[in-house]
Amino acid sequence: MSSYRIGIDVGGTHTDAVILDESYNVISEVKAPTTEDVSSGIYNAMKEVVASADVPVEKIKFAMLGTTHCTNAIVERKRLNRVAIIRIGAPATLAIKPLVGVPEDLKTILGKHVYLVRGGHEFDGREIVELDEQHIYQIAEEIKGQVDSVAIVSVFSPVSDTHETRAAAILAEVLGNDVALSMSNEIGSVGLLERENATILNAAIVDVARSTADGFVQALKQEGIHAKVFFGQNDGTLMSVEYTVKYPILTIACGPTNSLRGASYLTEQSDAIVVDVGGTTTDVGVLIGSFPRQSSLAVEIGGVRTNFRMPDISAIGLGGGTIVQINDDRSFQIGPESVGHKLHEKSLIFGGDTLTTTDIAVALGKAELGNPEHIAHLDKALLEKIYAEMIGMVEESIDKMKTSAEPVPVILVGGGSILFPAELKGASEVIKPNNSGVANAIGSAISQVSGQIERIFSLDELGREKTLEAAKEMARQEAINAGADPDDLVIVDFEDVPLAYLPGDATKIRAKAAGALAIG
Repeated sequence: MSSYRIGIDVGGTHTDAVILDESYNVISEVKAPTTEDVSSGIYNAMKEVVASADVPVEKIKFAMLGTTHCTNAIVERKRLNRVAIIRIGAPATLAIKPLVGVPEDLKTILGKHVYLVRGGHEFDGREIVELDEQHIYQIAEEIKGQVDSVAIVSVFSPVSDTHETRAAAILAEVLGNDVALSMSNEIGSVGLLERENATILNAAIVDVARSTADGFVQALKQEGIHAKVFFGQNDGTLMSVEYTVKYPILTIACGPTNSLRGASYLTEQSDAIVVDVGGTTTDVGVLIGSFPRQSSLAVEIGGVRTNFRMPDISAIGLGGGTIVQINDDRSFQIGPESVGHKLHEKSLIFGGDTLTTTDIAVALGKAELGNPEHIAHLDKALLEKIYAEMIGMVEESIDKMKTSAEPVPVILVGGGSILFPAELKGASEVIKPNNSGVANAIGSAISQVSGQIERIFSLDELGREKTLEAAKEMARQEAINAGADPDDLVIVDFEDVPLAYLPGDATKIRAKAAGALAIG
């Protein structure tokens, strides 16, 4: 019996939706405006794509959503959980309190219940002091009924998670299952403050993720669709609803990674640079082995410095709706402001009053859209200069993402990809695949499920081979927890870095497993 899947991806300008058959052929595709509340735009796109597909809704078995809900909640400071922050690290970490460097408006929201508890570990796994369990019990009683979630952070918990695990057990015992617990060893890397920030943000957006998931499931049911729901995560793979609610921070920046995965699938390219041109920004990322290259730097989210895994993406303020200002002296400014999803109202070719990059492309015959007569009066020589500057912005961004001077394949996707030509400096070839306008939604629909771990191991305990295999098994288990088929898992990324400054022949291992969706 044939089955289908829906893929939806929310961008700043458009919400894209596709329906694929079991061979991943595109049955229908839709671009709908992204709405202020995000949710209604998702439901509009979903209804439209289901109606245009004309397939039996009972045969739609999977639904995948890449959403900006969690990112928006942090950036806008809205709908955040009441959070308790418990740092296990006294007396070693008293000099720098939690939330240092976090913007004041966010600190006011999240900093009402902050606790420092005796405990934590040294860099080699030895206890600094014994965990003060009595203090944890006291905190649990104090915050009962006052908070929705708890961020638990212990010094060097990626080396030893025993204090975080014990604290979580005590909190669960007192608070029950209604209060969400986020443990830092499951979220961030070794650095304490950045890992702590990532864990706090994760705890703050649990309810946003839960309500988004519930709303999406209910919207599907209203259309008669009883599909298994998955969310996009920021390494270009999927995770189950349960995993999403536990680790909602992993949905941040999933949009660009969906585009990279979609571009890889549409072109069968595993190593390339992907240029995703939206209505507001152009995101440039790198495919390595069909997956997005990860950033090695700390990343700021809503003004908060974090160190959990993020894709390596260069974003520039150039898209199909980007506003172009021409001054009296014939100088000009491209962006960064954009008309966004109001392109069809504001742009000159659609009868509006704002000159956009799309108008420039149409006026020069690079794209066919709207009514060219509305822009016939524009100075072609000046438009050529503006267009050359637009191309230069993209070529510079491509050059920044390359690791060598050699030309590499460049894949153009996104609704705004019509702006750019078939040749770009630094590209061995420029590929514009079919269905490129909805590559992000396709990437969401075709993605595998993955799990990743990154922590420090002592090779003295098990020996090198057994330690590496144990790390791989942990990554496989994470993937299974996220919704992967246990029989279809492969290790897609593995890195071990010896740490000479640690005793016990320590090594930092990052392992990532990925596989097909578990259909059971």
